[in-house]
Amino acid sequence: MIAPGDKRAWVERSIITKFRKTIWAPFLEALRAYELLSEGDKIAVCISGGKDSMLLAKLFQELKRHSEMHFDVEYICMNPGYNEENAKKIELNAALLGVPVRFFKSDVFEAANIVGGDSPCYMCARMRRGYLYARAQELGCNKIALGHHRSDVIETTLMGMFYGGQIQGMMPRIKSANFEGMELIRPMYCISEEDIEHWRDYNGLEFIACACSFTAKLAENGQGRSVRQEMKELVKELKKRNPDVEKSIFKSIHNVQLDTLPGYKSGGEKHSFLEKFED
Repeated sequence: MIAPGDKRAWVERSIITKFRKTIWAPFLEALRAYELLSEGDKIAVCISGGKDSMLLAKLFQELKRHSEMHFDVEYICMNPGYNEENAKKIELNAALLGVPVRFFKSDVFEAANIVGGDSPCYMCARMRRGYLYARAQELGCNKIALGHHRSDVIETTLMGMFYGGQIQGMMPRIKSANFEGMELIRPMYCISEEDIEHWRDYNGLEFIACACSFTAKLAENGQGRSVRQEMKELVKELKKRNPDVEKSIFKSIHNVQLDTLPGYKSGGEKHSFLEKFED
């Protein structure tokens, strides 16, 4: 029996009971379908302090507890310049949920604001990833795990179409170009954000959001509606008419019909349907 005051145990039990179909099963499916985990791996689970990465940490703890495969896990959290309140919130949640986090600091927020100009988010993401790879490699890890979920994948695809003039997805697994022998994996690739929010709210948990000064400044000026937020709202509207629209978009990036497209890129090289037209 779980004691009424044992919050950690209740959270852990909910993952494999109440959320077995919506979170635990899709997590295992992503690991299997995309071959994200191998015998002997040492994974650095990267924690930002938000709901997604904290759930990812708990999923790996449950996997470690129940899996027969041998692998090791480190839980790392970079403080890129959080204010004292947010940094403390992450520490408290890690303690509450029993996640043994290794904390380290960087100046990513400050540097991204200087180098990134009016749009520092892209630079911030690249710099954060570099620091995470480096720290994970120091700890002897061969992979870093990020908390991107199915909704992130869908929104990224739509953003590329609407604002980038291209059909571009978010891969579940990537080899690092700058850190030899390292990979990035996204084990929550098949889990929807809506189900993550349900898990958070069901367990009465509170996590930090983005927490960077740029986002805070946008919110203060009433400009907090990002392109990604627009995509979230678009999908929400589409779901009113078609409840399965997210599943359809997600399935579409696994079922691209190249023979019906006039052009595509592969390995950075452009190709046209005319190359095979006469055949």
